[in-house]
Amino acid sequence: MSETFEFQAEISQLLSLIINTVYSNKEIFLRELVSNCSDALDKIRYKALSDPSQLDSGKDLRIDIIPDEANKTLTIRDTGIGMTKADLVNNLGTIARSGTKQFMEALTAGADVSMIGQFGVGFYSAYLVADRVRVISKHNDDDQYIWESSAGGTFSITADTEGESLGRGTAMVLHLKDEQLEYLKESKIKEVIKKHSEFISYPIYLHVTKETEKEVPDEEAEEAEEKTEEGDDKKPKVEESGDELTSLSDYVTRMPEHQKNMYYITGESIKAVSKSPFLDTLREKGFEVLFLVDPIDEYAMTQLKEFEGKKLVDITKDFELEETEEEKKAREEQEKEYESLTKSLKNVLGEKVEKVVVSHKLGLSPCAIRTGQFGWSANMERIMKAQALRDTSMSSYMSSKKTFEISPKSPIIQELKKKVENDGENDRTVKSIVQLLFETSLLVSGFTIDEPSGFAERIHKLVQLGLNIEEDDAIAPAEAQASDAPAAAAGDSAMEEVD
Repeated sequence: MSETFEFQAEISQLLSLIINTVYSNKEIFLRELVSNCSDALDKIRYKALSDPSQLDSGKDLRIDIIPDEANKTLTIRDTGIGMTKADLVNNLGTIARSGTKQFMEALTAGADVSMIGQFGVGFYSAYLVADRVRVISKHNDDDQYIWESSAGGTFSITADTEGESLGRGTAMVLHLKDEQLEYLKESKIKEVIKKHSEFISYPIYLHVTKETEKEVPDEEAEEAEEKTEEGDDKKPKVEESGDELTSLSDYVTRMPEHQKNMYYITGESIKAVSKSPFLDTLREKGFEVLFLVDPIDEYAMTQLKEFEGKKLVDITKDFELEETEEEKKAREEQEKEYESLTKSLKNVLGEKVEKVVVSHKLGLSPCAIRTGQFGWSANMERIMKAQALRDTSMSSYMSSKKTFEISPKSPIIQELKKKVENDGENDRTVKSIVQLLFETSLLVSGFTIDEPSGFAERIHKLVQLGLNIEEDDAIAPAEAQASDAPAAAAGDSAMEEVD
């Protein structure tokens, strides 16, 4: 039997505002609903700390996203605490939260709809994309119920005696508007989840249906289609020197006998990490490097220190590379030969780096920035900077001291050594070259540049040199008249330091 309830007046007004708003960034609805799922999972996990039997109705804490193109529905389901019948009535309709009125006032004052979650009414963002919503919920202390509304001023509550049992938790079924069907596409859902919900503590499984062609005997004279359903979770993906998936076990079986560690690199994408200067020497030695390009991998690898007795090593951080006696002897000789250059470069760069060292891990790449073993990697620093509510005090603590590594195999470093010996570390051209090498190393190592305008100006001077443009030709007539200082001719002087 179904019972009908009227929305509290303020909630009806809120729903009317949401439904009629002209707002392009409607994708935030998924962020809000996933966030609600996460909160529900937090609540059951907290209750289970004092009463483990709370998880008897389901120990797997997860979020599932299930698009159904045939029925034009998108389901967001969790195995969280769930809602009783009273919770459904009160929380989703008859008792307005204090933030309801505040959010409406903010909206009418020109605030962004994306702020809805901050006022505690994120659930109603579902009506940005849906014209009807069903909420099926099961709490440990009650039966399973269905809440449903088309936001027309009323909602209904029905005992769910025939539907699939949830065990525990909540499933929100959104009947999407015809103009919002893009949110049933696998690529769109992944894009929105990656953009807005990357740091949810629970695995998110996206249910997708894929069609594959299957060859059948000629006598059947037709093709058969096999449909399979799979889960695409947010657990760490391990990818292998391209886009083929591999497992840690398979990696170990392929390790050369002289390889002692398992090597990996994290980054924003396979394309980004595949160009890393840290890969060259490892490849020369025949060592595979695992590409971990999902942000959650950064969190996972801080916990997974080793596998099957092999240490897991982030190649963007400081580590000891396996080497023969001959390689060790050659490295020590190069370190001694370039000792004076490393001291000069440290003097030029000052506090920007903790130290400058000769590296035998870079191959022909001239230089790179490597971080300490216990701080954030460049990729983790990028991830943390992107978080709106980041702890700035922790950022300053965890942002690793940077080591500037130079490769004696690189012709650039070899020539830089000669120039420093001839002209000294205080030469303006030397300073600009060193600064430019440092900034490009930041970029290729996955960091960001603090002063991009200065970097751009140094690049522009290089372009002037390449085009044989004298510096006075590059200055606008008005600027040239206003300047009392004579313009320098193209050449070494054009690379003078940019403040």
